[in-house]
Amino acid sequence: MAPQPFQISVPQEKIDNLKRKLSQAEFPDELASSGWDLGVPLADMKRLTKAWGNWDWRQAEERLNKVPQYQTGIKVDGFDELNIHFVWQKSESKNAIPLLFVHGWPGSFLEVLPILPLLAAPDGPAFHIVAPSLPNYGFSSGVKTLGFGAKQYAEACNKLMLSLGYNEYVTQGGDLGFYVTRAIGHLYPQHCKGSHINLMRASAPTFTKHPILALQHSISPYSAKEKEGLARTEWFAKEGRGYFMEQSTKPQTLAYALNDSPVALLAWIYEKLHDWSDNYPWTDDEIFTWISIYAFSTAGPGAAHRIYYEVMHGKVGAITQEDVRKYIPNVKLGLAYNPRELSVLPKTWCRTLGPIVFESHNESGGHFYATEKPEFLARDLRTMFGKEGGAYGVVKEKSGYDRVRAEL
Repeated sequence: MAPQPFQISVPQEKIDNLKRKLSQAEFPDELASSGWDLGVPLADMKRLTKAWGNWDWRQAEERLNKVPQYQTGIKVDGFDELNIHFVWQKSESKNAIPLLFVHGWPGSFLEVLPILPLLAAPDGPAFHIVAPSLPNYGFSSGVKTLGFGAKQYAEACNKLMLSLGYNEYVTQGGDLGFYVTRAIGHLYPQHCKGSHINLMRASAPTFTKHPILALQHSISPYSAKEKEGLARTEWFAKEGRGYFMEQSTKPQTLAYALNDSPVALLAWIYEKLHDWSDNYPWTDDEIFTWISIYAFSTAGPGAAHRIYYEVMHGKVGAITQEDVRKYIPNVKLGLAYNPRELSVLPKTWCRTLGPIVFESHNESGGHFYATEKPEFLARDLRTMFGKEGGAYGVVKEKSGYDRVRAEL
C-alpha cells in the first residue's frame, strides 16, 4: 500500500488533561547551592511547569503540519504490522540521493527539521530525506511483545526505504541512530551504501584486528583535543549514565512516572537537553515541543525506553553492541567530532568502525547535532556525498521514486 499523507491531530482531551496535571504539580525541596549537580534546579522546574501549562500546543501542531509527513504499514518479521510515521522531503532532482535520518532519545523526528531547508538548496548534491519516528516513538506504533531490538529497528527502517522505492540509500544517525544505522549497514550493505554518524562508540585498535591503526595509536600521543574528549567521555560514564541504567534494566517501572506525570517527563528530558548540548540556547517553545511529542506519542512516553532494554538483553541472533562497534567493510563512513558529545574518542579508535571517507572536527557542538549545528551537518552531508567527497556516487541504482510519486 502506498504511504498516506499524515497530519498531527492530538485529541483536545489529552491537551486538557496535561494542563490539569501541570496545574496540580507538587514539587520537592532542594539542597542549597546545589545548582545542576543533583539534577534540574527547582526554580527552573517551577518556571517551566507554569510556562508549559500556558503554552499553546495547537500553534506548534500547526507549524509541524506544514512539514510533509506520511504514514505506512511495515511488517517486521515475527511481529504485528507497525504503522510508521515519517517526514519525507522529496527532491525534484533525478540524481537525488535517498537519505534515511534516524533520530535518538530524547529526540524524535523533530531533529531532522532544521536541516530540511539546508538540504533543499539547489547547490551541491540533492537528497530525498526520509526521517521516521522509530517504533515506540512519536506517532509510530508501539511494539506489543518482547524481542524488538536493534535488528528489528534496522529491518523496519530498511523496509521503509524499500517501500518508498529506494533500493539504495545512505544514512545519518546519532545517539540511538548510531546503533540503528550501524545495524542497517551490518545487515543490509546491498542497500545501505554510505553512513554519516555524529556519535561514535568504539574501542582502541588492536594489532590483531587493526594493525596499522594500532601502530599509529601506539606511537602517536593523544592531542590536546583528544585528551579533552576522553575527559568528557569519562565525565559521562561517571555522572551522566544513570538514565541508561534505569532505561536498560527496568523501563516499565520508569514508564509509570513518565506516563502519569508531565512534570516527571519534563524533568527527565530537560536535564538531558541541558547537560548534553553545548550551551545551546533552548527556547521554551523548543523544549515544550520536544517533550510534548513524547507526552502525546502513540505508544506513550515510557515505550521509548524499551530499545535500551532490548539492546542490553538481546537473545540469540540479536544485533549486539559489539556488532555495531565492529568494522563494517562495505559501507563508506563519515564521522563528525563534536567537543560536547557524550562519547568523544580518539581518531584511531573511531577509524576502526569502517572505511572512513570523511571526517569533520568541529570547534563547538554537542549531542543534538542536527538541532544545535544544522549548518555543520548539512555541510558534512553535502561534502561527503558531493563530487569531491569520498562517498560520491555510492548510490548507483536509480530509485523507484518516480513510480512511488506517481502512485501518490
